Amino acid sequence: MFDFIRNHRRWMQLVLLLLVVPAFAFFGIEGYVGFMSQDRELAKVNGTAITLPEYDQARRARLEELRSMLGNRFDAEAIDSPSFREQLLEEMIDQRVIAAAAIEGRYTVSDEALRQTIADVPALQEDGQFSPERYRQVLASQGMTPADFELRLRSDLILSQVLGPVSLTASAPKSVVDHLVNALTQQRTVSTRRFTQSAYEGDVSVTDADIKAWYDENAEQLRLPESVNIEYVVIDEDAATQGVNVSEKEIEHYYQQNQSRFGQPERRRVSHVLFTVSASADQAEKDAALAKAEQAARDIKADPSLFADIARERSEDPGSASQGGDLGWIGQGTLVPEVEQSVFTLDKGQISDVVESPFGYHVVTVTDVQPASVKPLEQVRAEITSQIRTQLASARFAEMASQLTNLVYDQRDALEPIAQQLGLQLKKAEGISRDGLLSDELFVRETEMTDDIQALLSHPRIMQVAFSEEVKGTGENSGSIELAPDTILALRVTQINPSEIPSLELASPVIREDLVRERALEMARQAGQSLLKDLEASEEAAPAGFSPAQAVSRQNPRDLNTDELRAVMVMNEQSIPGYVGMNVQDGFTVIHVQSVEPGEPLDPSELRQFQGQLSQAWGQAEETAALAILRKKFQVEITPDGRALIDGLAAQ
Repeated sequence: MFDFIRNHRRWMQLVLLLLVVPAFAFFGIEGYVGFMSQDRELAKVNGTAITLPEYDQARRARLEELRSMLGNRFDAEAIDSPSFREQLLEEMIDQRVIAAAAIEGRYTVSDEALRQTIADVPALQEDGQFSPERYRQVLASQGMTPADFELRLRSDLILSQVLGPVSLTASAPKSVVDHLVNALTQQRTVSTRRFTQSAYEGDVSVTDADIKAWYDENAEQLRLPESVNIEYVVIDEDAATQGVNVSEKEIEHYYQQNQSRFGQPERRRVSHVLFTVSASADQAEKDAALAKAEQAARDIKADPSLFADIARERSEDPGSASQGGDLGWIGQGTLVPEVEQSVFTLDKGQISDVVESPFGYHVVTVTDVQPASVKPLEQVRAEITSQIRTQLASARFAEMASQLTNLVYDQRDALEPIAQQLGLQLKKAEGISRDGLLSDELFVRETEMTDDIQALLSHPRIMQVAFSEEVKGTGENSGSIELAPDTILALRVTQINPSEIPSLELASPVIREDLVRERALEMARQAGQSLLKDLEASEEAAPAGFSPAQAVSRQNPRDLNTDELRAVMVMNEQSIPGYVGMNVQDGFTVIHVQSVEPGEPLDPSELRQFQGQLSQAWGQAEETAALAILRKKFQVEITPDGRALIDGLAAQ
């Protein structure tokens, strides 16, 4: 037995790789141990269970990814919905199906293919070549050894062979491409007539009896969900800067320490004559360019007033020659070092000797000098004051945030003493439901809700904390809630408002407005449908009231919305010219489709791009179909426990 293993160890390694690595790569050691235990089974693939611990591990990893992506906008309760749980479980099932197919198919990857794949990774290359040293450094930074990485990569390559060839080799048939291109580019000439709800609202009459009748029959539709009233304190930029004063001494000290920020370094107006030398030039070419530069330098020094004329005639710099060699105002760090060194040693009007640079040979002069200067304090006082106030406020914000965090736990049953101690205003808000702020139209508030307050209190974390058992159920202070890097809030629930139906008196304006909109919409649609019926029975070629004709296509819908464009483009060509009508969100649209014309053909680059996109979509569809076949083959089953977990009925 042991002799067989020793003599066939490469085959045994492959068997172990195919059997063990997929399970560890996709589900982790914890998941594999869970499989061997009697943990609750959420799904089965080929008789092998996906257990609750495996799912919990994958869920934690996915939520952590989302937390990193969303930052302060992350809300675990909002994200962890039935659709999220179902999608995650389905992904785990797909991974297990692919692993099962790889094992059954005995897929393998050669050492040469593995080496080539690693060598092709750009992050592991230096100057376009694989670097063993870079390879070790990158893996070390990830806490991995080459052996770990190669084992994992080999597993990934094996699994990619299951569905990879399906999508990579897919190609949309030419007949399909041609048909879709024709459909995409085809143009249809249309004119429209729209019947909008707003045009009929003035004709609608709604009585008090109408409102009461609607209320008696539909009041339940107005029911408000349970909500809470809160009091809260906020630490933000305004709170942190409250009372922050900047002294004259601080302003002057900051000005002295940061004069480089408020000054302008010396600048020089520079002109040059350039004789270029290419990087591949031989010595003879270099000598010839140098000779021309030296001659130019002699001519200019003999009569400096000729500098601009000589630059126009002889300079080989296309950007400045026509300007008499003028390069404009130059500060340090702008030119190549060789030329810059010469420029900042010349006096105004002085002509340099020949200067060599990577571009060739230069003759340089300085036509004007603007000395270094510093803006006076009075000119930058406001900027300095703002900078200092921001720095002080930042330090104060951190201190206040730390104090708030401690105080809300030291005194759990009240926020007012904490607000007084921190110098903050204790604020109040009413009507916060689990889904956000209740509408002012149906909920009476004592406290005004400005746009800024609504934006602040609509943050998902506010609802999450306010309706937590620790806060809502006890009436105690919440902990510090970080809504943004510069905004921290603490709250306390002061009252719970049960779900209720607003009174008829409060709801009447809302009902009246809804009835007016509803009846006006119905009138608009009836008018549109009536016109459509008359036009279909008429032979009128150019009906009145329609917009000017315009050509539309799937690529360019002009002013048609999605539903209108779809109705126009699916209309049978045999029925054109003709009319089509449809209900739209705010009324009814009648469209006169006058003619059909083939569109402009796509240019070759657009056609190739379209073919590539279509082939990619075709490949994804074939991959999905292949995966569906594999799921059926390996008898995928979601257990009752799995269904309960998706619906939120199982402990997680």
